[in-house]
Amino acid sequence: MKLLFSEQKSDYAHYQFPYSVWALREAGERPSDIFNAGFLPSSRNLDRFYLCRQTRVNLAKFKPSSENRRILRKGAGLEVKLVPRGQFDFTAERRAFYKTYADIKFGKDVMTFERLDALFAAPVTSHLLLFTDRERGAEVGASILYLEGTELAYYYYAFYDLNYYARNLGMFMMTSAVALFAGTGFKRLYLGTCYSVNALYKTQFAGAEFFNGFRWSGDMKELKFIIQRDQGRLDQHLLESAEFRDEFYGGDLNKIAETSEFRVNIKGGGAAARRDKTDPAPGGAR
Repeated sequence: MKLLFSEQKSDYAHYQFPYSVWALREAGERPSDIFNAGFLPSSRNLDRFYLCRQTRVNLAKFKPSSENRRILRKGAGLEVKLVPRGQFDFTAERRAFYKTYADIKFGKDVMTFERLDALFAAPVTSHLLLFTDRERGAEVGASILYLEGTELAYYYYAFYDLNYYARNLGMFMMTSAVALFAGTGFKRLYLGTCYSVNALYKTQFAGAEFFNGFRWSGDMKELKFIIQRDQGRLDQHLLESAEFRDEFYGGDLNKIAETSEFRVNIKGGGAAARRDKTDPAPGGAR
């Protein structure tokens, strides 16, 4: 993959010069390769990705907890069906239902009809997970998914009937997805970002992991430390924090670097790169 570093607002007083890290796929690379490196799509066409503190479930380690089972019981009577996008009828009724949900949850017209239509037509939507109340015969929720073989499932957007709040429908939908893909041999289910205490619900599954900037970590104490740290005034990058390094990585920055799979080959600019083939190499060798 190709990496681009897009500069953000700097804090010169504390020598903080932030960059957003973007990834672009190269020939032969699959979206799953980019997901696994810690990136999520920033384009519906899966041609641009951004590095972030995202979460996933290692499904080989998933076993439903008592809390997971409680949530699933609250959804008793709800039918779950996985549908390829090509077999999904994006009716006017469904379109209006999803738009109403988006207006309530995200704000009026944050997701316009045009954006909604583009989302359902884009490569990032390969499947839908549909939820139907059998007793009423009514569809009460839908989750947009990107599936790649059994390598990954990406739980993207969810739309549901907010009248089912008391039955924890939103959490039931996510928990159902985890159980479904764990039971059908998928390796990983990606659940989006986690930058606040309110987003920690995405980690309530055995096998939960988060990307911390240099590796995937299954230590939820580490994640909570970082989130709590975010609440204060920050005048250091995370890896400059001796408290973080000492608490979770024994204080050794070289050991932290060893856990990272990122390797960069610099092209051009260096003395070795500029040296002409006819120039003698160091020591006089040719």
